[in-house]
Amino acid sequence: MSDDNRRAIGKLVFVSADKFTVEMNRSTDNFTVIGFDDVHYIARLGSFVIIPVQSEYVVAEIVGLREKDNSGGSRYGNSSEIADTSSIKFLDLVPLGTLPQARDGAFRFGVSTYPSLYADALYTVDSDLDRIFEVTGESESAQAADDPSATRLKAISIGKSVVFSDYAIKIRIDEFFGGHAAILGNTGSGKSCTVASIIQSLFSKPDTYAAHGASFIILDVNGEYRQSFASLGFDIRRSYWNLPRADGSTIPAAEDKGETRHEFRLPHWFMSVEEWELLLRASERTQQPVLRTALGLSTLFSSDGTTELGVLKNHILASCIAYIMQGDAGSPTKTDRILSLLSTFSTVEISAATLKPGLAISFGQMKDAPAVLALIGNHIQETITIPDYANKPFPFANLDAALDLALLYEEAHGNRQIREYCSQLRTRFKWIREREEFAFLRVDPNTILDYEKNTDLFVERFIGLERQAVGLQKTSQITILDLNEAGDQVVEVASAVIARLIFERLRRAEPRNRLPVNIVLEEAHRYVSEHPAGYAIEAGRVFERIAKEGRKYGMFLLIASQRPSDLSRTVLSQCSNFVVHRIQNPDDLSHIRQMTPFISESIMRRLPSLPKQHALIFGNAVNLPTTFRVREAVPRPKSDDARISEQWFRSPSKPVDLVFPSNKAAVTPKGS
Repeated sequence: MSDDNRRAIGKLVFVSADKFTVEMNRSTDNFTVIGFDDVHYIARLGSFVIIPVQSEYVVAEIVGLREKDNSGGSRYGNSSEIADTSSIKFLDLVPLGTLPQARDGAFRFGVSTYPSLYADALYTVDSDLDRIFEVTGESESAQAADDPSATRLKAISIGKSVVFSDYAIKIRIDEFFGGHAAILGNTGSGKSCTVASIIQSLFSKPDTYAAHGASFIILDVNGEYRQSFASLGFDIRRSYWNLPRADGSTIPAAEDKGETRHEFRLPHWFMSVEEWELLLRASERTQQPVLRTALGLSTLFSSDGTTELGVLKNHILASCIAYIMQGDAGSPTKTDRILSLLSTFSTVEISAATLKPGLAISFGQMKDAPAVLALIGNHIQETITIPDYANKPFPFANLDAALDLALLYEEAHGNRQIREYCSQLRTRFKWIREREEFAFLRVDPNTILDYEKNTDLFVERFIGLERQAVGLQKTSQITILDLNEAGDQVVEVASAVIARLIFERLRRAEPRNRLPVNIVLEEAHRYVSEHPAGYAIEAGRVFERIAKEGRKYGMFLLIASQRPSDLSRTVLSQCSNFVVHRIQNPDDLSHIRQMTPFISESIMRRLPSLPKQHALIFGNAVNLPTTFRVREAVPRPKSDDARISEQWFRSPSKPVDLVFPSNKAAVTPKGS
C-alpha cells in the first residue's frame, strides 16, 4: 500500500513457525514511533503489528520487549542507563493470522505464507483493527419500504481497549446474543455493571429501528438491575415483577412511564411433576410414586365430570373407604376420617350426603356399616389406572388431602408401610403451605387473572408479548424478576419453572428462532451448580438442557457468576463467549482454563491482576481475545461498594440513613 513505507517500525531479524523478532529502527525513542498520521507507542504487550507478504499482511501480537547494548561496553558499567544511540530495541512477536492488503478483505486465523528476513514490520491503525476484529461498519441498511433510512446494528461498543489507545472494542451482535455467554469475576470486579452496560449499549440506537424486538429476562437475585434500565428511551419498555411481600406492602412505584409493574404469581399447577419433586424433595423410590399419584388425583378430581372419570373417581374413593372400614380403629374414628376425606373429594354417588346415614354413630357403633360397604362395593373395579398429572387448576391445600388419598389407596392395595416412608414428604408440604415466601406459588384457582389461565398466555405476558388483531406485538423488551427477598429454595424453583415454561413455548413456536429470548442468570452458581444439593438437581438440569438445545429454538443464557468452579460444567462448556473480570481463586482459574482450552497461558495470567471495571473478552463475538475497560453503565446497578470510612467516621448525632420497608412507619420521622 502507498503508506506502508511511512508506517515501518523495524525489520524482521528472526522468523520461525511460531515466533518472530523485530529489530526496531534506530529512530525509535522509547518504543515510540512518529508516524505520518500520529505518534504511536507500540510497546504494549498484546498489541499488533502487521508484516507485508505478497498480497497480504501477517498479523502478529507483541508478547515481549527487549533492549540490547550495542556500544561494546557492559550494560552494568559506570553509566546508570544505556544511551539511546547505543541500544538496539527488539519486539518478540507471535503470528496470529493474515489480513488481505485489499481494504475489503477479512481477517483469517493461521499463517500459510511466512515473511522473509528483513521484511518491514508496520504499526496498525484503526482501519486495520476494524478488519482484524471484523467490526467494519457497525450498522447495515434494514431495506425497509416504510423507512428507507432505517438501519440495523451489526455490532455494539462495549468499552475501550487498554492496548490500543482510544480504540472502541465492539462485539458482533449475532454472535454474542445468538449464543450462550458467561460474565465471570470476583465479587466487586464489575460483573453487574458489565451486564447492565452491554444491555444498555444494545438499546442506545437512536432511531425507529431500535431493538424493539429484543426479549431480555433478568433473574435478579440481588435486586440490582431495576434502576439500570430506567429511561432508556426510543419506546424501549420494561416489565418489573416482584414477589408478594410478607409485610403486605405494595410494589415500589414505577421508575418511569416505560415500566409496568406486576406481582409475580406462578400458579402451582404450571409446575411439572419433576418440579414438584424438586419443591418437596421427594425421594426416588417411595415418595416420588406417591407424589405422582397424588398429583394425578388432584387433576382427576378437578376435572369436569364424565362417565369415564366418574367411574374412576368412585373406584378410588370406594377403595379407600373400604380400607378405612376394615381397619382396627373405633367406629367414631372411622366415621370422622371418612367424612374428612369426603369433604375434599366426593362424587354424586359417594359423598357425605349419600354415606352419612349409614356412618352415623349410635351407642358407639356405626348405624348401618353393611349398607355403607354394599354401596361402595358396587364401585370397586378389578383393573383401573390412575390418570397422569395434567396441570389442571386445583387449590394448593387440596394436595395434602390428595397425598392422604394416595396413601390410603396404596395401603388398600397392601403397602402397609407407605405412610411411614412418606411422613417427611407430607411434613415438607405442610411447611411450604405455611411459609410466606412460597405465597407466589399458592394461587387460588378462583382468583386467577386472564394471563394465568394457561401457560401460553402466562409466558407471552412474561416475555413481553400481547395478542392483538394484527398478531403478536412486543409490549416490553426487558423483564426483571426481582428475587432479592427470596431464599435459595425459592430462587431454584422459580428460575427452573420460568426457564422451562419459556423453553417449551419456544420449542412449539413456528417458524423457529423468530423470537430470540436471552435469560440473564445473575449469581448463577446458586441454582446452576455443578454439585447441587440432592433436592436441587432438577433445577440445574433445566438449564443444562437449554444450554445444549436452546440455540435451535432461539433461547440463550447470559450467565453471571463469581464462582466459575461451582457452575455446571455442562452449561459453562456450551458458552461461546466469555467476559472475564479479575479472578484470583486458583480453582476458578483452573476451571476456566479447562473449559476454554484454546486460550493461551499468557492470556490466563492476566486475569488475577485486572483492575476493577476491566475485563478480558474472547469467543465468537470477537476475533481475538482482548482486554478492555468496560463502558460505564448509566445508570449503574445497585452494586456499589460500601463506603466504610464515610459511614464510620461521622457525627454521633447524625441518624443512620437507612429504612427497613417492613418497619417503615416506625423509623420515618413525623411530618416527613
